[in-house]
Amino acid sequence: MSSDSRLENAVQEGDFSSLERLHAGRFSCRAFLPHQVPRETIERILRLAQRAASWCNSQPWKMVIASGVAADRFREAMLDGVAREPAAPDFPWPREYQGIYQERRRECGLALYASVGVAKGDREASSRQAAENFRLFGAPHVAIVTTDEALGVYGAIDCGGYVNNFMLAAHGLGVACVAQAALASRPALVRRHFGLSADRLIVCGVSFGFPDHAHAANGFRTTRAELPDVASWVDE
Repeated sequence: MSSDSRLENAVQEGDFSSLERLHAGRFSCRAFLPHQVPRETIERILRLAQRAASWCNSQPWKMVIASGVAADRFREAMLDGVAREPAAPDFPWPREYQGIYQERRRECGLALYASVGVAKGDREASSRQAAENFRLFGAPHVAIVTTDEALGVYGAIDCGGYVNNFMLAAHGLGVACVAQAALASRPALVRRHFGLSADRLIVCGVSFGFPDHAHAANGFRTTRAELPDVASWVDE
C-alpha cells in the first residue's frame, strides 16, 4: 500500500471515528439551562443540517425558530391549547405499537419516569411529565419543522433526515436537542401562532439549548437493537 493510500485510509478512519463519537454521545435532552445559544452558533448548525439528503434534492424542510420571549409565548400557547384542542396531527400517529416496538417504547418510557421519580401507575405524575413536552422542557429555543403538503409522507421522511443532521450538528457544538412529535399534535394551533400557510404541514418540533447535566431527566440513555435484529443478508 502506498503512503498516499495509507494517509487516505487514516483520514477516512478519523472521519468515521468522529461521526461515531457524535452518534454515541447524542441524547434526547429533557432539561435545559436558561441561557440562549448565540445566533451565529445556530446558523452554523443550520448550514450543516442543510447538507441532508432529500428525494430529487427537493429540500422540503422549512424551520421556524423561536427564541427567548418568542419561545416563551409559544410555550404558553401550547400549554393553553392542549387543554382546549384535541390532538389532530397532520401525519397520523402510529395505529399501534406491537411486539418489539411496544417493548422498546415501554422500556424508554419507564426509564424516563424512573429517572425523574415517577412511580409506575402514578397517572398524575406521568401527566405532569408528559406536559413538559409542551413546556419545551425549559429550552430557550424551539424549531418547528414543516414540509410542503403536496410532497406527502415523502416530504416528512426527508425532514426526518434533516432533523437528524440538525441534532448531530448541534451536539458537535455542545448544544443539546430533543425532537418532539408532541409539538405536532396541534398543527392548526402552531400554524395560527406562527402565521404559517395551510400548505405547510407540521412534522415535529425540536427544542434545543445548552443541557442541564445535573437534572435527573438527562441521566438515562436509551438502548439500541443489535444488528441481527435489524439487518438481514442476501448473498446469493
